[in-house]
Amino acid sequence: MKSSTQSVRRSVALPADLVERAMKAAPPKLRGNFNGLVRSLLEAYVEKRRAYEFAEAMLSMAADPSIQRESAYINREFVEAERDGFGEPDDSAG
Repeated sequence: MKSSTQSVRRSVALPADLVERAMKAAPPKLRGNFNGLVRSLLEAYVEKRRAYEFAEAMLSMAADPSIQRESAYINREFVEAERDGFGEPDDSAG
């Protein structure tokens, strides 16, 4: 992976009206900086994509019968640990 201080130049062809609409919709500090806007949008896209992929993986795991069995086992273990004799915290102590 390249360091964040290295730049890579790419040439892209975009419809003029899309560029115009993007620049108008850009935050004020990026309105005159197309490169900064594209970078900001790509960073947001990558982060959103990572979050989506993580959510998909979690949904897949949640639907996996072996994961469900293991989770149920762990939950039973915690329920048993909650019955360790210590009881609830004493609210009158404060």
